[in-house]
Amino acid sequence: MPPWILGEERFNSVYPHKGSIKALWETKWKFCSSKSIYPFHDGAFEDFEPIFEKLIAENINDPFTDAYTSAFTPVVDALEKEADAALASNQAGRASDLYRRAAVVLRISRFPYVSPTTRPSNQAKRAAFNRQKDLYLKASALWTPVLKEEVIPHTHRASNDGPSIPLYIRLPVEASASNPVPVVFLMTGLDGYRPDNSQRTHEITNRGWAAVIAEIPGTADSPADPADPESADRLWSSVLDFIAQRPELDDARVAVWGLSAGGFYAIRAACTHRKRLIGAMAHGAGSHHFLSPEWLSKVNDHEYPFTITDSWAEKYGYETTEEFIRDSQKKFSLVETGVVDQPNCRLLLLNGVDDGVVPIEDSLILFNHGGPKEGRFFEGMLHMGYPNSLPVSYKWLEDLLSPNASEVKN
Repeated sequence: MPPWILGEERFNSVYPHKGSIKALWETKWKFCSSKSIYPFHDGAFEDFEPIFEKLIAENINDPFTDAYTSAFTPVVDALEKEADAALASNQAGRASDLYRRAAVVLRISRFPYVSPTTRPSNQAKRAAFNRQKDLYLKASALWTPVLKEEVIPHTHRASNDGPSIPLYIRLPVEASASNPVPVVFLMTGLDGYRPDNSQRTHEITNRGWAAVIAEIPGTADSPADPADPESADRLWSSVLDFIAQRPELDDARVAVWGLSAGGFYAIRAACTHRKRLIGAMAHGAGSHHFLSPEWLSKVNDHEYPFTITDSWAEKYGYETTEEFIRDSQKKFSLVETGVVDQPNCRLLLLNGVDDGVVPIEDSLILFNHGGPKEGRFFEGMLHMGYPNSLPVSYKWLEDLLSPNASEVKN
């Protein structure tokens, strides 16, 4: 591999937030929480400051421990109690806000990864995630339009796939059998799941589109066999069949939006399901180099809040991280396996040039394979290219799904 576009110095450096919760909070997350940006989007700073003061005071630095996860529980309990009282007093708007805030606190408590498995090490995170979903659905039931969960059969399941697929669905008020609406199919990431996309669903439904959200193989509630590279293809076939059967949804205008680790699957779907999609957006996507032993040897030192290789290993169905580092590129790379040598539907690649989670080379390499691609890459920006990438993403979707509609301001 030639020198990384990230630069040798950054590639080999340990980013300043690494090593302790105190460093993470003071150099990175305190600002993110105060601005309600990833991973604190939809949250409130006043909920998080006392939690992180407690974590720092008690020197709790490992997010994969029960001690970390349980430190968030008292704030969740207080917010839920306040939300219940507001709902009982017919203050639906306040109740919804409080349930949502509690769900965001639970998001950070179960961060960075929840596995579909029932390993003992996953139990506290799983319990926090289950509670997050419950509180989130209480909040979203009070929205206009509402967001609901629907569990559909996995009709294309095979081998070790599970039997059903849980989705979140939010339809604009104008959607009906006589007025089917375009669909944005969100494929979630390694640490962001179905309850973590409120603002996206607001933006989508405000534009007259439906939002359908599913989790990617190896994460959260996904039934797909994480060790089988083709399980994702079966998963998306089942979801797209469901969309085609819903009269309120226009299955001729379905666009995929893959977020971070979900971007990998958006690229794959753009090839494997090209005839069923009007377009796909791979936002912060890995494709090939991110699975190389060279990249994996340094990625834990980069911008991701915590270590990431152990979570990636479990997400891709490996028993050990060492085996993942050694073998995953040959098995899962979209270049090595030839997936991206197929034709593709319209495919937009979005990312920050200085991404330290997946290298920008993983977007650039795709222009040498398969059909034409579109790309927009942001100098000086990190993973996902936030915040500059979001207006571009919505404008691209508008041109794709509602080309004659008046522009919606973000």
